[in-house]
Amino acid sequence: MKTKITLLITAFFVCLTITAQTKVGTVNSELIISKMPQLAKANERIKRYTNKLDSTFQIKVKNYDAKVAEYNKVIKTISEDNKKIKYNELLNLDKDLKMFQENGTKILQVTRDDFMRPLYKKVSEVISQIAKEKGYTQILTTSGNEFAYIDEKFDITKLVLTKLGIKE
Repeated sequence: MKTKITLLITAFFVCLTITAQTKVGTVNSELIISKMPQLAKANERIKRYTNKLDSTFQIKVKNYDAKVAEYNKVIKTISEDNKKIKYNELLNLDKDLKMFQENGTKILQVTRDDFMRPLYKKVSEVISQIAKEKGYTQILTTSGNEFAYIDEKFDITKLVLTKLGIKE
């Protein structure tokens, strides 16, 4: 009976010691980014790029509208073959407009990410520095489902890859 109690107490202290080695913190990285002075410059660059895309798109829309107006003027006076040709031209222009709009949205997102990346990198570096100084093993972001910092000795990714037979 004494050995069971001693074993139980020992197990309790071992568990306490193991959990005491893990120190988890949190950070709101989005709040930090929103307060960085560099954000204004990044937002200005994003705005300029957006305006450039919008300007190009508006030129394409005006060109399309002019072609539609031209088509509507001559539709009654041209042959069926010419109607089909002009109509197909309009369809292709419409398709180009839609494609430009879709690609523009994707390109804008990539560009936004490029302009914001230095800010996130700087925040990440500071988080890592503080985590190491203060002895945190993990830092969770409060604004997402990701780790801002994790001590690599607690990362089991390589073990899982090995167990699954996947080579890096």
